[in-house]
Amino acid sequence: MAWQGLMAEFLQVPAVTRAYTAACVLTTAAVLELLSPFQLYFNPHLVFRKFQVWRLVTNFLFFGPLGFSFFFNMLFVYPAPFRYCRMLEEGSFRGRTADFVFMFLFGGVLMTLLGLLGSLFFLGQALTVMLVYVWSRRNPQVRVNFFGLLTFQAPFLPWALMGFSLLLGNSILVDLLGIAVGHIYYFLEDVLPNQPGGKRLLLTPSFLQQGDLCPIFQLSSQGTWPRLHEVRCRRGPGPGSSALSATPKL
Repeated sequence: MAWQGLMAEFLQVPAVTRAYTAACVLTTAAVLELLSPFQLYFNPHLVFRKFQVWRLVTNFLFFGPLGFSFFFNMLFVYPAPFRYCRMLEEGSFRGRTADFVFMFLFGGVLMTLLGLLGSLFFLGQALTVMLVYVWSRRNPQVRVNFFGLLTFQAPFLPWALMGFSLLLGNSILVDLLGIAVGHIYYFLEDVLPNQPGGKRLLLTPSFLQQGDLCPIFQLSSQGTWPRLHEVRCRRGPGPGSSALSATPKL
């Protein structure tokens, strides 16, 4: 059946990408029936004075109300960042689930702090641009086909997405935030440790590496949760490897 085929395909997606994508879809779907965007956006007063702490998470999961712009983005723009999220997890973060989760946490915290300066209420697009930026810098020789119109080296992809967002009439401030945070992560994780006298400053917390949180991301292809002792969130040898060989298409 079509539903079973779709579920089987979904379960082939790596754990963190699967959880993130599902959370975004469910949050956006909930707005149609149960919630209002006003219950999701980031508001420091409501977070710290009214203790509506869920806003620290939900502002990263909502991608806009229904409309032409929403459907256009869902069909042509947003699938690309989610694809590169998967490629990151299957490439340089293969076997390093804890590190991948930590990258999300690092990016989310830094975007929240910087978002306060720009009065940004929804940061989901910034997070996806950060993922695209990190992937593009780790795969500089890969050539990307941009909607069948242009072909260029991967490091130009975040800027191309920002330009496309500008053409759609969106503010580029969110894209610039994602690029800035992505560059900070890339510099601290990939550049600084390889400099003379440099060292790695981004160390994944031990509670993420010990497997306590990993079961929330692990679902087998049979749709069942594994036992805790079967799950290990471990550090791999580093961010250098990538299994990419073909030219990705948006």
